[in-house]
Amino acid sequence: MAITRSDLVSALAEKAGTSKTDADAVLSALADTLLDAVSKGEKVSIPGILSVERVERAARTGRNPATGETIEIPAGYGVKVSAGSKLKAAAK
Repeated sequence: MAITRSDLVSALAEKAGTSKTDADAVLSALADTLLDAVSKGEKVSIPGILSVERVERAARTGRNPATGETIEIPAGYGVKVSAGSKLKAAAK
């Protein structure tokens, strides 16, 4: 089962003792901050929970699975999300 955005907002509001509107605003601000930082190539770290960073992907040769034709895949960027120690421990 997945937690929806509204479930997350409700849980944040309850734990923080604030309104759902304020919790939703904070969640939106967090998302915007993550997006801005990653787009600039900055690493975002929440110690013990997670870290998010932009990583470079080198150009490479691939293969079209439908035709078997060799294609050139250009260099680009990806996103690496790493779980922190507290998050890993919670998954056990």
